[in-house]
Amino acid sequence: MMINTREDILRVQQSYAQALGRAATRIVVCAGPGCVASGSPLVYEALLGELQRRNLHTTVDCLMEAGRDDSGVLLTNSGCQGFCQQGSLVRVEPEGVLYTRVTPGDVREIVDAIEAHAVVERLCYQEPSTHQTIVHEQDIPFYQNQVRVALANCGVIDPVDIRAYIERGGYQGLATALEYTPEEVIESISQANLRGRGGGGFPAGRKWAIAARRETDQKYMICNGDEGDPGAFMDRCIMEGDPHSVLEGMLIGGYAIGATTGYIYVRAEYPLAVQRLRQTIAEATEYGLLGKHILGTDFSFQIHIKEGAGAFVCGEESALIASIEGRRGMPRPKPPFPAVAGLWGAPTVINNVETLANVARILTKGADWFRSIGTEQSPGTKTFALTGEVKNTGLIEVPMGLTVEDIVLQIGGGIRGDGGLKAVQIGGPSGGCLTKEQMAITLDFDSLREVGAMIGSGGLVVMNENTCVVEVARFFMNFIQNESCGKCTFCREGTLQMLRILQRIVDGTGTVKDLDLLVEVGETVQLGSLCGLGKSAPNPVLSTLENFRDEYLSHVLDKRCPAGVCQNLRRFVIQAEKCKHCARCAKVCPTEAISGSRTEPYRIDQAKCIKCGACLSACKLGAIEEVH
Repeated sequence: MMINTREDILRVQQSYAQALGRAATRIVVCAGPGCVASGSPLVYEALLGELQRRNLHTTVDCLMEAGRDDSGVLLTNSGCQGFCQQGSLVRVEPEGVLYTRVTPGDVREIVDAIEAHAVVERLCYQEPSTHQTIVHEQDIPFYQNQVRVALANCGVIDPVDIRAYIERGGYQGLATALEYTPEEVIESISQANLRGRGGGGFPAGRKWAIAARRETDQKYMICNGDEGDPGAFMDRCIMEGDPHSVLEGMLIGGYAIGATTGYIYVRAEYPLAVQRLRQTIAEATEYGLLGKHILGTDFSFQIHIKEGAGAFVCGEESALIASIEGRRGMPRPKPPFPAVAGLWGAPTVINNVETLANVARILTKGADWFRSIGTEQSPGTKTFALTGEVKNTGLIEVPMGLTVEDIVLQIGGGIRGDGGLKAVQIGGPSGGCLTKEQMAITLDFDSLREVGAMIGSGGLVVMNENTCVVEVARFFMNFIQNESCGKCTFCREGTLQMLRILQRIVDGTGTVKDLDLLVEVGETVQLGSLCGLGKSAPNPVLSTLENFRDEYLSHVLDKRCPAGVCQNLRRFVIQAEKCKHCARCAKVCPTEAISGSRTEPYRIDQAKCIKCGACLSACKLGAIEEVH
C-alpha cells in the first residue's frame, strides 16, 4: 500500500487498531538482547506451537480479513521490555499481566491460564523485600518511576511491521513537519531544547540550523548508532525494537536542513539491528515514506546503512564520517564542524539514535509537552543501561532531573548481596565515578558536568563495597588505550602511560609519586587530545583519584587492596591458634611458600607466595584467612 497523504496514514492506523481490538488476547514475547540471551526465541516457538495445537493462534492479517471479533490469540515479538534481570519476559494483553523468567516448560501452563481467564502467579514478579506477588507490569516498582518517550514503542509493538508503528502514531510527526516550513521545524526542535543524547548534550536545533543555513546542492543526515561504550545497549534496543522512530527522525531532520540522503552508521556487532533497519527501510520505501515525493510533496529522501567494524573512536563525528567515506576512522581537527563541512565536504548533521527517536514525538505533541518533562535546561528523558551490583538491571528511561539515588534504590531495587553502595560509574569510559555521598545529584547535563562526570551515552554501572575502584579505573583505561586511533600523541602515548601506572598500582609496585603523575598525565591528555574521546579518556581515573584517594593510598602505601580484588595484593595468613599442623596447606602450595612442622607453627612466606589461594581452599579448619 502506498501512503500519499496524512489521511492514508490515519486509515492504516485505524484499520490496524481495529484488528488489534478484535483479538481476544495478545501475547508479547520480549526479543530484546537480554531476553534473547535467556532463551526467549525458544519461548516464542513453544508458544506458537502450543497455540497452533489448540487452534487458538491468529494473526493481524487474519483479523483484518475477518472484520469481526476473534477468540484467537495474537502472538508477537517485541523489542526490549526493559526488565532484563527477569528475562525471559512474556506480557499478556489487554490485562497487562507480566510473566518473568519464562522457559519453554512454562508455556502450556500460560496458555491454560489464558483459556481459563486466570493468572499463573508463580511466574509473576516477586517483590524481594515484601515477597508480594505483583501481577501487572505497571505495578512493578522497576517500571513505576519511568517515563517512556524514546522507548515508548519498545516492548510494545512488533518492530518489523510498519503498521504497528503507524498504529502508535508513527509518521504523524513527519506529516506535521511537511506541513511546516523547514525553518518552522527547526524552531520546534529548538523550542523543545532537545539536546543530543549521545553524550555532549549539544542542542539539536542549533546543529540543524547551522546546516540549514549552508547554501549547497548536497547535504547529509547521519544517524550515529555506533554505541561503543562497554555495557551500553540503549541505542541497540531502539534500533531493534522501534527502528521506524529512527527513520522518521532522520526524515524530519533531512527535510529541515535540506538533505536528500541519510546514512545510519551501526556497528556490525549488532546483526539484529542491521537486519531490522534493512527491513524497516524496505517497508518504508514500499509504503512510499522513503524515496521520491514523500506524502505527495517535493521532498525526497533515501537512507543507506553503513556497518562499522567496531572501533570505539568511530563514535566521534569526524572519525565516523571518515569511515563512511571509506577511509580509516580517525578524527580530524575542528572547526570546521560537520554541520558546515562534513561527509564528502558537504554540510552534515549527525545525531545519535536516541536523539532522533525523540524528534517525531516533539513534532506530534509539541515543544511545550517535551519541556514539561525533565528540567529547564535538560528537558525530556534519558535512557540508561542500568548494570552492575544492583538487584534490577535492565534498560530504563527516566525524566532528566531524577537523582542517582532514585534510580539505584527505587528502579534498581537497591544493592544486591551483602555489600553496600560504594560508587556509580556514569557515562562509560568517558564518564566519571560518583560516590555514595553524591547520590542526591540530579541526572542532567549541567549538574553532572559540575562534578566532573557526564551522562555520556547512558551507561550506569553500580558498584558495591566489594568493588576496587582502582581496578575499575584500570579496566576503563585499558579499554580506551586499546581503542585509541593513535593519531594524536597525547591520547596515544598519554593513555598508555596512565595504563602502565595503574597496572603498577594494582600489581603492588606503585608509589605515592605515581598518583601525582597520573593527575599530571591525565590533565595533559585532556588538554592536548584532538577529539572529544581523547579529552574525556582520563575522566574515570581523575574522578576516582579525587573521590577515592584513600583507596589508591592503600594500594601504594600499605600494599593492600581494601576490596580484596587485586590479585597481587592478596595476603594469606595462618592463624596459629587454629592450625593443627596437618600440613595440607604446605602440600598444595606450588611455590613451597609454607613451612612448619609438628612442633613449629606453620607460616606463609609472603615473598614466595603467588596469591593463588590454593592453601585457603585446602585448609579444612578455617586456620587460613585472607587479610585485606
